[in-house]
Amino acid sequence: MYAAVILAVAGAMAAQVHAAVLGTAQLPASATTAAQTVNLTTAAKAWNGASQPVGTIDAATVAAPDAAGIVDPRRAFLLRNVFAQDVTRRLRLPVAEQRAYADRLETVLNENELGNLSGEYVVLVDRNANVQALLIFFRPVPADNWQMIGASPVSTGRPGEYDHFITPLGVFEHTPDNMDFRSEGTENENHIRGYGRRDMRIFDLGWAQGERGWGKGGMSQMRFQMHATDPDRLEPLLGIRHSKGCVRIPASLNTFLDHYGILDAEYEQLVDSGQSLWVLKSDRQIMPWAGRFIVVVDSQRKGRPAWSPTPGAVARAKMPAHADTAD
Repeated sequence: MYAAVILAVAGAMAAQVHAAVLGTAQLPASATTAAQTVNLTTAAKAWNGASQPVGTIDAATVAAPDAAGIVDPRRAFLLRNVFAQDVTRRLRLPVAEQRAYADRLETVLNENELGNLSGEYVVLVDRNANVQALLIFFRPVPADNWQMIGASPVSTGRPGEYDHFITPLGVFEHTPDNMDFRSEGTENENHIRGYGRRDMRIFDLGWAQGERGWGKGGMSQMRFQMHATDPDRLEPLLGIRHSKGCVRIPASLNTFLDHYGILDAEYEQLVDSGQSLWVLKSDRQIMPWAGRFIVVVDSQRKGRPAWSPTPGAVARAKMPAHADTAD
């Protein structure tokens, strides 16, 4: 009985979240009715149990099949609630902006023969100097539209000095062929923890062709990574170009991606084959819709959108010397 209630709540939550962005017209009438009868906050609490925080999801329960033996992929949208609960630095995009970025994502995937990609999370980064944002997307099946799970400010490559690359565009596969590692939390000569506090995960995307941001420009090999940054001195500066070419992200987003395996599809394949990977934590809750792709675009915006504000005057005033020398 209890299990049946949990599954019903989960399905209704997924339907409600689905409808919140695309409207109820794309949902079956039964799903729409269920969504209208369940309060999202109440459902989240019921889903997680009274003794657990709202932002906790039991991945195995989320992936439990229904009576017909089918796992509803719309349950992947449950992670929206967790993102809002756990990620402390968030961007709130208007629905029209979410759809515009969904269209950009679909265009790039089509150009890279990934037009049918679905059923897994995808990370999108807008490197534009006036945006500097990361967005997580999901769609259940190829016929659906991509929908946003959540968004956060980032910092990408700032040209102008030696060894500073403009963050490369394209589709990058997160694969164990370029094994991730974890930050030691140590400071460089400028007292900056370039990879963030100890134990933050560095998502290593391998060697990429990057445009040099110094001298006469041109292309060179650069090691492309996505990682946290100094939590005290540099994280407040997210939202402006500030790295040497990598994508700097908030620590809470790093933990979110790591814990729920948002980009760990290929890592999980190795685990399923019997391999032990030290970089993966034993308490992770990898979702059944784990993905593997990071897509970098440039929206070519000429002005700053209101939903992506620049760091405030206080953060800029505390900008340490040589802050951009960290990765």
